Amino acid sequence: MQIAGCPKPVDQVSSVLIVDDHPLFSDALAAALKLSFENCRIEKADTLKQTLEILGAGFKPDLIMFDLKLPDVTGISGFQQLRQRCPNAPVLVISSLASGELVRSLLDHGAMGFLPKDTPAQTLKHAIQEITSGRRYVPTEYNRVEELKPSESTVYQSSPELSSLTPQQVKILKLICVGQSNKQIAYELSLAEATVKAHITALLRRLGVRNRTQAAVLVDSVVARQSRHEPEVKSFLQH
Repeated sequence: MQIAGCPKPVDQVSSVLIVDDHPLFSDALAAALKLSFENCRIEKADTLKQTLEILGAGFKPDLIMFDLKLPDVTGISGFQQLRQRCPNAPVLVISSLASGELVRSLLDHGAMGFLPKDTPAQTLKHAIQEITSGRRYVPTEYNRVEELKPSESTVYQSSPELSSLTPQQVKILKLICVGQSNKQIAYELSLAEATVKAHITALLRRLGVRNRTQAAVLVDSVVARQSRHEPEVKSFLQH
């Protein structure tokens, strides 16, 4: 998807509007932007009302970085109002609320990108490079959200406990979680049973657990933690 008009070269990102009601996070974003784009003009707003006032005063940012949760809006309506006010301004949504359904809705409503709030600074810079070049940016785990269940799409990539596992260890752990024995796992993955045992020993050590049962319980706890936002997401999208 191309942004209307000519996208700016990434080293010429000259103006950004940060919309976030948490001063520490807003300041951290501004500092990260200053490191990547030295002469960038940065304006900050902590409500939708203030955002619209800044834009109404004539500020035309190359990029709007928008938090979904603001004190003067309910649900996704704040983002929708911003898009109505600035239909051509590229908007990168940065939110602690993350799910495949939410990302899909934001893209459908015209967002140029999405990042969770725990995104590293280097990824933020790359996302801005993509967006200011006229391309959408979505993290890999949300890139094909229509084909993935929320827990399956993120649980192994984004959780600190599980993200260090190798792809083969992830496959084995998934089979452990559905109750398969070492022999069944070996057959399923076309591996020697001794190889499966070695992988399990390594993944248990990496997870810091003693046995298969504890590993399965750990996965369940991660899924439960990541799923706790789902009712909030559904409510959020209704407003």
